[in-house]
Amino acid sequence: MRIALMWEARAVQGRGAELLEWARAQELAVEPLRREAFRAPQDRVLVLTWWETEPFDAELPELPEPAADLVTRPVHRWRFESVD
Repeated sequence: MRIALMWEARAVQGRGAELLEWARAQELAVEPLRREAFRAPQDRVLVLTWWETEPFDAELPELPEPAADLVTRPVHRWRFESVD
């Protein structure tokens, strides 16, 4: 089964580029099938990783929390199963 992990954070105003650079520099213990980083208004950064694994709740490496002074709130994380 293919699983997508979403990691989304909101940087302190004006520090979105720094958060994006930080997120892109984070190495995972195991390489995912695919990894993409996105940016959005309000200094938001989203990282998606794709994994081939079972079961749905299998333990997978995820990006850590950034330094507290870089973000406005805790990171949001979601896990999705591909249906196609």
